[in-house]
Amino acid sequence: MLTRAERRRFVGAVLALKRRGEYDEFVRTHVDHYVADGETGLRTAHMAPSFLPWHRRYLLEFEAALRRVDDSVTVPYWDWTRDRTTTSVPWTADLLGGNGRRSDRQVTTGPFAYATGDWTIRVGVTDVEYLTRDFGHPQQPVDLPTRGELDAALADPVYDSAPWDSTSREGFRNKLEGWGSGRGSASWRAHNRVHRWVGGHMVGGASVNDPVFWLHHAFVDLQWTLWRRRHPGARYLPARPPGPAGSQEGLVVARHEPMPPWEETPGRMEDVEDVYRYV
Repeated sequence: MLTRAERRRFVGAVLALKRRGEYDEFVRTHVDHYVADGETGLRTAHMAPSFLPWHRRYLLEFEAALRRVDDSVTVPYWDWTRDRTTTSVPWTADLLGGNGRRSDRQVTTGPFAYATGDWTIRVGVTDVEYLTRDFGHPQQPVDLPTRGELDAALADPVYDSAPWDSTSREGFRNKLEGWGSGRGSASWRAHNRVHRWVGGHMVGGASVNDPVFWLHHAFVDLQWTLWRRRHPGARYLPARPPGPAGSQEGLVVARHEPMPPWEETPGRMEDVEDVYRYV
């Protein structure tokens, strides 16, 4: 629903952060905190209860950076249950550009196309310097999540459950984050399936290289807000750090523990209506 002027200002602020080198620092932060279940050490950003508060703080950091460039800019969200085609918003030439070309998945349209000279990939897991996308992942096709699938996650009254990782079957967090089982769309639900559907750089720890990351995660953040309204008595779990009896001791952030790389806690990220609101 952004106006043409709002699109222009948002894109301009993102490109300004890229020129300053600040955008690549955001990419590096995400790569550094992309820790999977099988790895040792604290998991804060993914496959863990702190997935939602970590990315909320991350979004706020990014929006603050954008507003230092242009204080009229806020992070918009992409409702992927409504705008579901490869040519709808946000894939327009004046916002994020379109799909990658078939030969190498390189994005050649819009302000983030490599040919513009404004968007070179400098932080990633490969040496590719151009932004890539692969809508629908044709080799193993996936569809964008539906409103019904999203509503099923919102209906769960419990925030998260043991074992507090990608295998948790109960709880809103993992139903929204989207670690499933099986193949194709069944193995990627909600948030994860959108990353898979966009494809290219959006798959993996360096997904922030595609600016759609922020629009996607703003919509995910909105779902946490809606879930809190639907279940007002529910709180972030676990409330206390998992003990030695389980397998998650020292790996999961409890409600009042800090989430690296900040001193912010999940508990302080639960209620932010005095900071921002969705319209």
